[in-house]
Amino acid sequence: MVININLSFEEMWDKIIACDRKYDGLFFTAVKTTKIYCRPSCRSRKPKKVNVEFYHDINGVEEAGFRPCKRCQPEVEQSPHIEIVRRIITFLVNHYKQNLMLKDIADQVGLSPFYLERLFKQETSETPRTYLEKIRIDKAAHLLKCTAMTNLEICYEVGFQSPSNFYKVFRSLKNCSPSEYRKEFLNELD
Repeated sequence: MVININLSFEEMWDKIIACDRKYDGLFFTAVKTTKIYCRPSCRSRKPKKVNVEFYHDINGVEEAGFRPCKRCQPEVEQSPHIEIVRRIITFLVNHYKQNLMLKDIADQVGLSPFYLERLFKQETSETPRTYLEKIRIDKAAHLLKCTAMTNLEICYEVGFQSPSNFYKVFRSLKNCSPSEYRKEFLNELD
């Protein structure tokens, strides 16, 4: 479906310079030198003005021989970042025991650490670190209920590097210490 919007070349140029999300899907920016097309909100480095063409419909831009940008994924209807966020979360769930740095996660999904953190927070309202801590605390809560492991053993088993951080994060997320959590669970069973 072609949507004709009444914007001049200069107006569309202003929208891509401003990375204006409101115009996503209404037109596409094609760069003649790279043969890539983007959404108006794409945060990639801006091309020279003389190398830009605008298209009002995705079929037209693809028929002209342009391929979609890997960063803004203009061919995807939903938020272009959902798939990246899913890959990040999958990586966190599968590697929560490891001592992960933001760079490790960024390398896994092919983004810069700064961009990954900003994108993840924009989509989930959390940083990768706080998300990872929630995964670890959920695993710790499960182990507290289902095993006789000590708090210290659980701390290291779920990937925390220090007991003090484990206790602090556990208390902030569960509103009690690990020992109180286990005790409360055992009392519920009686």
